[in-house]
Amino acid sequence: MTHPAYETLRPVTPLASVVLAANPGPMTLTGTNTWLLRAPDSAEAIVVDPGPDDPVHLAAVAGAAGRVAVILLTHGHPDHSDGARRLHELTGAGVRALDPLHRLGGEGLVEGDVVAAAGVEVRVWATPGHSSDSLSFLLDPGSDGAGGAAGAGAGGAAAVLTGDTILGQGTTVVAYPDGDLGQYLASLRRLHELGAATVLTGHGPELPNAGEAAATYLAHRSQRLDQVRAALSDLGPDASARAIVERVYADVDQAVWWAAELSVRAQLAYLRERA
Repeated sequence: MTHPAYETLRPVTPLASVVLAANPGPMTLTGTNTWLLRAPDSAEAIVVDPGPDDPVHLAAVAGAAGRVAVILLTHGHPDHSDGARRLHELTGAGVRALDPLHRLGGEGLVEGDVVAAAGVEVRVWATPGHSSDSLSFLLDPGSDGAGGAAGAGAGGAAAVLTGDTILGQGTTVVAYPDGDLGQYLASLRRLHELGAATVLTGHGPELPNAGEAAATYLAHRSQRLDQVRAALSDLGPDASARAIVERVYADVDQAVWWAAELSVRAQLAYLRERA
């Protein structure tokens, strides 16, 4: 039986609601957040990240959306994108993504695009680092026709959908070699500019302030880099990524050490580039 927390539409902001997919795990936290974006009086919705190819979840998303105007992907990792084809077939809505491999019956998405549908406007920011194709979507605070949410950040967004770039709890993996730490740090600095914008995350709860969340992530990455430098000093410059994981991530569940090793490889590449 599906847990009642799943497949239920939960309003989060005046323009955004979430349906939680039933795919919890060490990397997905409580599950993938599938976001529905629309103005309060709209009969259609924009769907962001359909999540896994789970017929129950996708039927719930389609039912909650009414008419799906378009499907957007923050990035192509399977826990965000695998359900896109089935939702496209259910609704006829095009799937838009940065990576051409994930586009279906629609245009792509690139930096600076504005997607206008369901009474809202979504601005596209390229925020690579977690993956090379990671995007964030900024919700225009004025697109609800009532001035939007108060306290929008410097970038003019009342809310920002970050995929896996910023999570609702913990930190994310830099999925080397596709992920790049230098790009990731630049993306976090960009998101920091949004100040008080609400963060609508790919996994876990929403966060109240994009600037504070990005600052926390930047501080964490700086600390990890210092720890990797110290490990290299102790273990030698040719120390393996696995040996560094065992030293630096000793307090982390070993079930996710494989992901920590990807981040360490990204950190080592970053340090080599700046040596």
